[in-house]
Amino acid sequence: MLETLTRGFTNARQYLQGMRTLSEENLAEALRMIRVSLLEADVEFQVARSFLDRVKETALGEAVLTRVTHRDRKLSLSPGDYFIKLCNDELIRLMGPAESSLSFRTRPVSSVMMVGLQGCGKTTTAAKLAKYLVKQGKKPMLVAADVYRPAAVEQLRKLGADLDIPVFSDGGESPPVICEKAIKEAASTGRDLTIFDTAGRLTVDEPLMQELFHIQQRTSPDNVLLVCDAMIGQESVHVAKAFNERLALTGFILTKLDGDARGGAALSIKEATGVPIKFIGMGEGLDRLEEFRPDGLASRILGFGDVVGLVKDFEEVVDEKKAEEDALKMLKGQFNLGDFLNQIKTIKKMGPLQDLVERLPFFPATLPETPTVDDSELVRIEAIINSMTRQERQQPDIINESRMRRIAGGSGRSVPDVQDLLRKFKDMRDLMVAMGGGKIRGRWKQAKGLKKMISAGGFGGPMSPNYPAGAPFGLPEVASGRGPSRKELEKKKKRRKQERQARKKTRKR
Repeated sequence: MLETLTRGFTNARQYLQGMRTLSEENLAEALRMIRVSLLEADVEFQVARSFLDRVKETALGEAVLTRVTHRDRKLSLSPGDYFIKLCNDELIRLMGPAESSLSFRTRPVSSVMMVGLQGCGKTTTAAKLAKYLVKQGKKPMLVAADVYRPAAVEQLRKLGADLDIPVFSDGGESPPVICEKAIKEAASTGRDLTIFDTAGRLTVDEPLMQELFHIQQRTSPDNVLLVCDAMIGQESVHVAKAFNERLALTGFILTKLDGDARGGAALSIKEATGVPIKFIGMGEGLDRLEEFRPDGLASRILGFGDVVGLVKDFEEVVDEKKAEEDALKMLKGQFNLGDFLNQIKTIKKMGPLQDLVERLPFFPATLPETPTVDDSELVRIEAIINSMTRQERQQPDIINESRMRRIAGGSGRSVPDVQDLLRKFKDMRDLMVAMGGGKIRGRWKQAKGLKKMISAGGFGGPMSPNYPAGAPFGLPEVASGRGPSRKELEKKKKRRKQERQARKKTRKR
């Protein structure tokens, strides 16, 4: 996600490493790298230019305090770090502020009007929004106001049935009348919110805008949300402007952002229209609608992950008391394969592993340029554990060769796969025990395999024969081709050492 944008900022940060000052010359080169990345990501030209101008003006207009003392500790800040902070602040300003909450003024029945072009995911997003609002204590009703697209009404009914949310439809009436009737129906059935799923077109045209305008006039919705496909890039700005001129939008929902390597829409749409982004769609599941946080997306664009968003997702699927009990069991060495199977199921509830890994703070910078995280790895591990008896899950040490053959046959895997699973699990268990007893220093060398596996990109997961023997168990398979050889890694290590020595000499001068 957003790899094109991230690449430019990462290159700029690496270029400025070791620089003692931010001069007009080195700043120009860093900004050039970012400019190329912004334009490749399909950011609207005027938005890209104003962003770069503001970063340059701020960077050259302020003195950089590179050394400070805090609580008797000397801290240093490089010009490159300062430059990235400026970029982070400007990205947040560009996409923010965060205004994800919807306003509901009308009583007793409020309304949300969903508008957008065909194919942007409007109907699915209406269902996602309904599920999100149920968690906020609302009692929504979905309204099938798209009478033109084949099976649009049936699609909404199916989604409503999956969520146990009522759907109102009336095929014999026009969309404005359907929406009016829906509000009355909601009031009479104890519903306090209606969500209008309106029709779309392939392009913005006058009949479409007239119909939407009539719906708005007759129902006075509290919120008018434009559902916009993030993958159409710069075109999203023109679509947003056209809708905003006629309907006075209150917010945007960007869909398919998880499949967009560019991210131009996310950076352009708020700056170009002045209308805030309310939510982002991050997957096909009906729970994959997130409140938009400019600081979280800015952090991901800069390659620092999004810990806050990750923690929020964990809080939704993890029981805090159970998590504390599991952590204590791990540190005491009482953690078994049954507990681990429960953790796998919890992780799967959080959505695609690719998204989870990208939000970890130290992974984005070490991932290969085009990584592929294999979600089926967890499925394979789950199949192996499910083929074990309860006693084998609780006491993995009793599993001998005969048991391995039976487990392999029951899970459709090979005996070496089962052996790898058990070996990685025992390595992880031993490491956790060492952490609980304070003897972590010697065992920590094994955990370095985690970062090595990701940065090299070719080791694979626990089922892979290339998986490092010392790496902890439980990581998804990262398959992006062959990893570097030992010789290549040694060359890289030597080159880094030489660069560090060169920087020390420069500082002494």
